[in-house]
Amino acid sequence: MSADAALDGFLQALAARDASPHTRRSYATAVADYLGWLTDRGVDWTLPPRSDLRAYLARLGQGHARSSVAQHLAAIRSFYRYAARSGLAGGDPWGAIATPRLPRRLPRVLELQQIERLLGVIEADLASDDVGVVGAALALRDRALVETAYAAGLRISELSAATLASLDLRRGEIRVVGKGRKERVGLLGRPARQALAAYLEDGRPVLLERRPGATGRAGASARAGASARAGASARTGAAGAAAAGPAETPAEVFLNHRGAALGVRGLRFRLEQLRVRAGLPEGVSPHTLRHSFATHLLDGGADLRVVQELLGHESLATTQIYTHVSPGRLRAAYESAHPRARAPR
Repeated sequence: MSADAALDGFLQALAARDASPHTRRSYATAVADYLGWLTDRGVDWTLPPRSDLRAYLARLGQGHARSSVAQHLAAIRSFYRYAARSGLAGGDPWGAIATPRLPRRLPRVLELQQIERLLGVIEADLASDDVGVVGAALALRDRALVETAYAAGLRISELSAATLASLDLRRGEIRVVGKGRKERVGLLGRPARQALAAYLEDGRPVLLERRPGATGRAGASARAGASARAGASARTGAAGAAAAGPAETPAEVFLNHRGAALGVRGLRFRLEQLRVRAGLPEGVSPHTLRHSFATHLLDGGADLRVVQELLGHESLATTQIYTHVSPGRLRAAYESAHPRARAPR
């Protein structure tokens, strides 16, 4: 089979596995570049010599970061796994090639006091007499955002895509679709449930009213309907009913100042504004709240496999990195295991 036909089959297999559009694009680019390079050199893609593979690796390393090289090689190896399963190639020729390993960096984690400072900035907005109706609605949204991200350990894409139908405030649950299109249930504590209920009742309807064409009677109707549905979800947990409104009404939980769904970029921008105002260090991102969620759970004594399930990690090895940034867990293990950890002076 030609290289082009094999690549087409590989991309179709990725689509059948529900790989994200971003993954399919990046894999297509990486594998096409690799196969094109082999074709230009007159090399059979099913069994390229080691010398050619080393030459391609050297080419990748020129002007590319280690992370980019690793992403390229991950795509190529995935392609060869597909080719081997389909009987197009004998295996992965890259298996015998030493490739650069990425240094494993420990994730940044916020202290509980820092999270309180982040929320304190929002509470100050809510207590201000000068914030205005829209400003208050946005502050209610921001509080619900931060509380939900920290309570459930959601990725930024999961947070942005969360819908009203996915919420059950009575049970304290939110259903999200994570990597690999895998659905899982995130848990919401009392502060997150209360923040979401206040936003759905008093904040989201105000933002809905600001949609183009939703002014006047239409805007009032949309606000009243959204408020009634939000109130019902907060009291009974039947948030699914809230998604059954007009077709033009956004199904997403979190809206921007124009009444449209709050995208990933907008969410990042808003949290960055809050970070600066709270005086938190640079590099704090929405994913930092996810890291903090996992680390604080381990500090509190949660089982590693429970944290794995809540994070939606396929492999326990991915979750284990949090054991290295959980000082409480490390100290407890040390003091219980080391014979002189508690030795009297």
